[in-house]
Amino acid sequence: MLTPTVKPSSKRDIAIEDVKRLTALADKHPLLAPWTGDYGGVPPWDKLDIKGIGPAFEIAIALFLAEVEVIAENPDPPTFENTLIPLDDMGRHQDRVDVLFAILTSNLSNDEVQAVDKEWSPKMAAAYDKITFNDKLFGRIAAIYAKRESSGLHADQKRLVKLRFERFVRAGAKLSVAEKAKVGKINEELAGLFADFGKKVLADENSWIVIDKATDLAGLSDGLKKTYKAAADERKLAGPAGKPIWAVVNTRSSVDPFLTTSSNRAMREKVWKAFKGRGDNSGDNDTNMTIGKIVKLRAERAKLLGYATHAHFRMADTMAKDPDKAKELMLKVWPAAVGRVKEEVADMEKLAKRDGVKMPFEPWDYLYYAEKVRKQRYALDQEAIKPYFELNNMINASFHMAERLYGLTFVEITGKVPHFIPDGRVWEVKDKAGAHVGLFYGDYFARKGKRSGAWAMGYRGHEHFVGKEIRPITSNNNNFVTGAPGEPVLISVDDAETLFHEFGHALHGLLSEVKYPTLSGTPRDFVEYPSQVHEMWVLTRPILDKFALHYKTGKPMPQALLDKIEASSKFNTGYTTVEYLSSAIVDMELHTLADGMVDADAFERDTLTKIGAPKEVAMRHRLPQFNHLFTSDSYSAGYYSYL
Repeated sequence: MLTPTVKPSSKRDIAIEDVKRLTALADKHPLLAPWTGDYGGVPPWDKLDIKGIGPAFEIAIALFLAEVEVIAENPDPPTFENTLIPLDDMGRHQDRVDVLFAILTSNLSNDEVQAVDKEWSPKMAAAYDKITFNDKLFGRIAAIYAKRESSGLHADQKRLVKLRFERFVRAGAKLSVAEKAKVGKINEELAGLFADFGKKVLADENSWIVIDKATDLAGLSDGLKKTYKAAADERKLAGPAGKPIWAVVNTRSSVDPFLTTSSNRAMREKVWKAFKGRGDNSGDNDTNMTIGKIVKLRAERAKLLGYATHAHFRMADTMAKDPDKAKELMLKVWPAAVGRVKEEVADMEKLAKRDGVKMPFEPWDYLYYAEKVRKQRYALDQEAIKPYFELNNMINASFHMAERLYGLTFVEITGKVPHFIPDGRVWEVKDKAGAHVGLFYGDYFARKGKRSGAWAMGYRGHEHFVGKEIRPITSNNNNFVTGAPGEPVLISVDDAETLFHEFGHALHGLLSEVKYPTLSGTPRDFVEYPSQVHEMWVLTRPILDKFALHYKTGKPMPQALLDKIEASSKFNTGYTTVEYLSSAIVDMELHTLADGMVDADAFERDTLTKIGAPKEVAMRHRLPQFNHLFTSDSYSAGYYSYL
């Protein structure tokens, strides 16, 4: 039981004693204790246990709230040193357990993890609101903010004061007691709904389409057949009378190769509908009602906080500042993208009609016939490219890029420090002089319980304001599909670009140089830019000559093949732009609804009709499965950032 053991004389004295007692308790908890070992300490993945998360959260929350009280109840006049510095230094134990739990929810989820997430996410939201709504704490921050230009502060210190003040105000620090209570209740409800949404989408992504006839594999390469056979074996699926069986798992990394190469139109339709129907199936995992609640609550909160809509609230601290500016940018690009799709469809329909395909041309036909047009126009076969893009070589290629650009080297230390999965990898990152820069963790393969997509995650950021420099630890997480045991993992050019994109985020974290932790990071609508730049290095000769080696012969990619790739670099851009932009536009339209009242399915359909979205191209992320928008506030009214 977390109660004081002494009765000091003042509220601050009580808080100081609580901090001492709770720190001693936290330092003994394996999920809260300071990280130990080489490299400034590493995450204790070997001690990760879901049963310890709840007790760890209980201690950590009590501790950081006590730390806040120590700052807020300080009787001395507020200064940068006695308020902003301890505020940036508090919550260390909470930060550590947050990282560990984030891996459980994103990479290792199961029913037990989801239950803990559902229970503790609202509690965490409530705890953070207690900080924001602490009048004494905000009063101290506001006083420092008011005198920031006359207090002799350095530029980074002024920036820290400004950020802290503005974030508190945007979160509701100036509201009345009644309004704060309403905002707090909304934040708690949203936290629970975010967890619920992610759980439902993950459940649908853990499903699969069974193929029990070899004829239904028509068009697939032998390597892809082996991949789907391995997926069935992993799930212990058995065919009738011992006949072979295959499984197309309901994730993009498994579905897209099938849609691109399967000549069986009926199977393409079945696989496409299952994938695009995630979260939209009228069953236990249907997310439409969850979306409706989230959007309504966001709109209510925005009004309480003084904003016209949720989009205005979210964009207040972005570069664009205003939803109309983001819409204007997207709608400038949209007509040309739609026009390109019409051209692409016209080309594909000719081939489809030649194949005797009954019109109309459908969304599940697009990737298959796009590939046929590519072969016809450029004599380029994606299957001829893949042998040159072996995953390990491409990982090394990304490291080579970092060395050429930034003087970084990556020394593998897998097995020397803990990892949370057996096939995970770890590298120490060094600079030109051989000095330690940070650590880089890799989790590259799809598995049950891991959310779809690809993402970077920081375990620890760079800082140097508490007496010693703390070096960063970052990671990349992908969903590449493994083949049969012993088979190389061959990836597409798109996959390689995704690998480099996420590595760009990791480099951003590794190369960060800040004194104060709060100053780390960028506006939401800038953060994708560095990663998009790094994608561009994949098809350059310094990378291809050294690393795009045929996995059997070891020979580099022939110039003729590279010429074909470069000639086709703008091919199918109508499709890729429309599927992305339709998602971004629907996101922005949804979050500029003043009252937030919405039927998600109808809204999506009506918005796509209004903007003239081609029926042959579905949104990259339909609303019922749009994790970017509905598992947190992070990318809501912000998906335009990828443009």
